[in-house]
Amino acid sequence: MKQLFFPLFAAFLMACGSTSTSEESTGFIYPETRKSDHVDHYHGTEVADPYQWMEDDFAEEVTSWVNAQNALTNSYLDTIPQREKINARLTEIWSFAKMGAPYKKGNYYFYSKNNGTQNHSVVYKANQLGEEGTAFLDPNTFSEDGTTALTSLSFSKDGKWAAYAISKAGSDWREIHVKNVATGEVMDDLIEWVKFSGISWKGNGFFYSRYDAPKEGEEYSGKNEFHKVYYHTLGTTQSEDVLIYEDTEHPLRNFGISLTDDEQYFVLSGTESTSGNSLYIAYAKAWQPGKEISFTPVIEGFEQDYWVIDNTDKGLLVFTNDGAPKNRVALMNPTDPAKENWTTLVAEKEHVLESISMANGHLVAKYLEDVSSKMYVLNMDGETVQEIPLPGSGYGIAESITSEKDDSLLFFSYVTYTAPHSIYQYNLNTNATELYFKPDIDFDSEALETKQIFFKSKDGTTIPMFITHKKGLQYDGNTPTFLFGYGGFNISYTPEFRVDRTVFLENGGIYAVANIRGGGEYGEAWHKAGIQLNKQNVFDDFIAAAEYLIEEGYTNKEKLAVHGRSNGGLLIGAIMTQRPDLFKVAIPKVGVLDMLKYHKFTIGWAWVTDYGSSDDEEQFNNLIQYSPVHNVKEGTEYPATLVVTGDHDDRVVPAHSFKFIAELQAKQAGNNPVLIRIDTDGGHGSGKPVDMQIKEFADTWAFVFHHLGMEMP
Repeated sequence: MKQLFFPLFAAFLMACGSTSTSEESTGFIYPETRKSDHVDHYHGTEVADPYQWMEDDFAEEVTSWVNAQNALTNSYLDTIPQREKINARLTEIWSFAKMGAPYKKGNYYFYSKNNGTQNHSVVYKANQLGEEGTAFLDPNTFSEDGTTALTSLSFSKDGKWAAYAISKAGSDWREIHVKNVATGEVMDDLIEWVKFSGISWKGNGFFYSRYDAPKEGEEYSGKNEFHKVYYHTLGTTQSEDVLIYEDTEHPLRNFGISLTDDEQYFVLSGTESTSGNSLYIAYAKAWQPGKEISFTPVIEGFEQDYWVIDNTDKGLLVFTNDGAPKNRVALMNPTDPAKENWTTLVAEKEHVLESISMANGHLVAKYLEDVSSKMYVLNMDGETVQEIPLPGSGYGIAESITSEKDDSLLFFSYVTYTAPHSIYQYNLNTNATELYFKPDIDFDSEALETKQIFFKSKDGTTIPMFITHKKGLQYDGNTPTFLFGYGGFNISYTPEFRVDRTVFLENGGIYAVANIRGGGEYGEAWHKAGIQLNKQNVFDDFIAAAEYLIEEGYTNKEKLAVHGRSNGGLLIGAIMTQRPDLFKVAIPKVGVLDMLKYHKFTIGWAWVTDYGSSDDEEQFNNLIQYSPVHNVKEGTEYPATLVVTGDHDDRVVPAHSFKFIAELQAKQAGNNPVLIRIDTDGGHGSGKPVDMQIKEFADTWAFVFHHLGMEMP
């Protein structure tokens, strides 16, 4: 293979005036990457950052480097015959109709639907449940290239107005627009520079959160500071919006206002990171635009999570992990809201309480039991009335629960590793679950099976892992295997159907998902066991998962590929530098890879509670031990690597990936290619159009298939 593509690479790079920065033994000539003499100082320690110039991601030098890297990667991928076959097969499988759970707003029912060939799902409006209705919001019309996406939709209490947020090129920045529900007319209202915000209606307008407009040139990398809450009145300009809340003393806090369903109470929540929040409430019924809101502080720290579910005749329902690592529901008297006066309505149980909904005068509780869903109906005293029958007998997740407080019908979607989301209707009166919508997909789900195993990590902790493959597969230690992990921010990585994984599974691969520490699969204790000074546990868990798959005869290190994205990209970068001998292929996507500087860009400061910060000496000494950018070693043979990022990623800025691949290309000692794929007009992943997703995954799987020795029929 090396002889096939090397002349093409050399001809291209010579034409660009590039020179090799890698050892000749690799067989690759990578684009020239300039090294500077930049040095940072941390607590008396000098740390070189020769690629610091890449942090200016739209500078001319960086753009030229990006173009050269993409050309190199495309030239390499072009030599893999299976690339087009995989693209074609993914396109076939992806083209199935999808539907979201219906919900009622005002006089209409709404649901999302994709005919299978659209880049984005369309929101439909119907007069009756089950009626097809008409297209209400079609994100496919927002831009010619499909890179503008619908990210949120909120209806006024009377159902007359809809405010919706859009994202361009995958950015976290949002624009809010307003539409008349009855007529479909898009109003002139335009709200810009919105980020990390809900849309909460009250009267003839809504609350939202935003930052000040960034400086020119810093739109996608500048630090996000001084989040503010505004109220917008319909028919006015953004310059007339009223500032409702700001904190001038703490620039690194975010804020948002919501209302209870009956609009009796305002709820103001503040955050300093991805977990833990402050909580304030205010009486809302008599409030009018222009009046000040006088909030009563309830929780002023950021140690635990507090989410007000709704207002009931018993008081405010609060979902919290305070005193309950696996969560509980407390009852707060809004006239005397002090935490010491709260009572427990739904006590903590053995398994993690994930959510509470209200329907027909009851509570609907969803639990995560060994990383699969269970749902129960409770009365308003918190007592279990009945278990909700869920489809199938395997491992699956109930999602997108929609219900009305006074309606006996509840809708939810259900998904497994082997079958896409189906929509189910549940009747609280009859305790019956019925299929509402099932997608017709060109993929044989019945030919596959999923099992859950448990293995021991380095310190003896038992870790669960899901393994999916064709039924009847014989474990001979030689099966191509794709191992995925995340392990962070209290996020539970539960069963999900990934369309892109289908092409790997139907061609005989094993797909494994390790539920490593740092996530929320077993509550807050599981999360804290994988953060800050405990972060190495996350990497040890994943390494142990790979070793288990090899020792138990599923695969071997020459047939093993590993993948993670975002925080999972950090995971892959860390284990690549710690155990490069353990697997053949590594796919770190949009990863947090420079652990000494991550908090200096956009919203990175909010991740300090999970990672720690290099500003603290003890944390610095920990971070530098595993920071992927700082632990690539000269003379090491690294696995075949495809780093993936987007040039508009303003959550995990692309400089992370740029620096990491530059280090790999400079220091790779083996013959495995270390390449980067950079989406132009692509962000962190949210809202990416289907055609861009298919191209990305076709390239990813072509790389994996080639290096694991897999063939397409």
